[in-house]
Amino acid sequence: MDRSAAWTAKLRALEALHRLPRGDAERRGFAEFRAREGGALTMFATWSALGEEHGPDWRRWPAGLRDPASPAVAAEAARLADRVDFHAWLQWRLDGQLAAAQRAARDAGMPIGIVHDLAVGVAHGSADSWMYRDLFAPGMSVGAPPDEFNQRGQDWGQPPWHPRRLAEAAYAPFRDMLAAAFRHGGGLRLDHAMQVSRLWWVPEGGSPADGTYVRYDRDALLGCLAWEADRAGAVVVGEDLGTVEPEVRDALAAHGVLGTSLLWFEQDDLGRPKGARRWRESSLATVGTHDMPPTTGFVHGDHIGLRDRLGLLTRPRADEEDDHRRRLSGWLGLLHAEGLLSAPPETVLRSLADGTGEYDEAVVAALHAFLARTPARLVGVALADAVGEHRTQNQPGTVDEYPNWRVPLADAEGRPVLLDDLPSRPLPTVEPVRAALGGVSRESR
Repeated sequence: MDRSAAWTAKLRALEALHRLPRGDAERRGFAEFRAREGGALTMFATWSALGEEHGPDWRRWPAGLRDPASPAVAAEAARLADRVDFHAWLQWRLDGQLAAAQRAARDAGMPIGIVHDLAVGVAHGSADSWMYRDLFAPGMSVGAPPDEFNQRGQDWGQPPWHPRRLAEAAYAPFRDMLAAAFRHGGGLRLDHAMQVSRLWWVPEGGSPADGTYVRYDRDALLGCLAWEADRAGAVVVGEDLGTVEPEVRDALAAHGVLGTSLLWFEQDDLGRPKGARRWRESSLATVGTHDMPPTTGFVHGDHIGLRDRLGLLTRPRADEEDDHRRRLSGWLGLLHAEGLLSAPPETVLRSLADGTGEYDEAVVAALHAFLARTPARLVGVALADAVGEHRTQNQPGTVDEYPNWRVPLADAEGRPVLLDDLPSRPLPTVEPVRAALGGVSRESR
């Protein structure tokens, strides 16, 4: 998908709408929105207008424009007043659309509605790092140390909050960000939940292996999160995957934050698949995540070949494939023993070795039916799994090496799937979950 071309076309249409005369109600609504959002909205709109002339990274702007409080910025904001107004208007329209989407979700019978996503950080040249640049640590990026799935570690290219300076600011930017995320949603997914306790700082020019952990005030950050969630009456799901301190999971649970139980990682001390009843209740249970291939692709081991081609493996591909077959065999055996998969593991593994997709749909359905047997409060089904997509949507550890978030949704045969077609399309992956739950929501259970 060519996102840049799509944005160019949408921008022209939005500019035409912005030029239309506004009625009294529209003028009043926009004015109230600007008053409510205050200086943060104005500064974001100013950054957006300046970025159109000088590029999206403020660090490469003329020196006088790098400080949002400078006279040069004030002068440019006055000169670009119409573009500043346009970008503020875009945020107002977006706010209205988010509110309408949440209303539609609740009206359709969804008890939670939309669960928004709070990223662990922002881009180095973003509006946030320009507006609050004294609160970010210069020369550092957030990432993750090497682990089993990302053997070279990860550098996400995002500046971390400076823990002492953020505390001195009474965590105001963090609290404002949470409040905005909760405004039009029934829940929030906290990306990389360890952000409330410690972050892996990677020095500029170094590799993720050169990084180190820097601690934050966990009680303060969790207090902000719990406070804003309670005000909104919303649920919070923390992505507590990867290298996680055990006490972080305990702290999240103590504050009512659900964890994330990822099927492929749920195993006992001997490395065997963990039985459904042994999963934790306080979690969102899923088969995979957006950082992994869809279930069909994972079962076929597509992720191993992809990471091998991209140079992301640190041990022989054959070893990776042996481990994958061992882990997959364990899950197939458990599904077969539970009566969720009729074919024995050996039969399924032979079909995978032959490159056929004979059992793909049955395996994906069985895995999701297994999720419904766990005590997890929430169960998640990825849209890619629901339609049979097998291609990876995002490959951690890459920037331009892989078309992250630009792979159009397709079915098992590679045919594009439009969102408008979903209501009339059979979704075999969803049905086992619905059947296992018996039409009863986890809230009423």
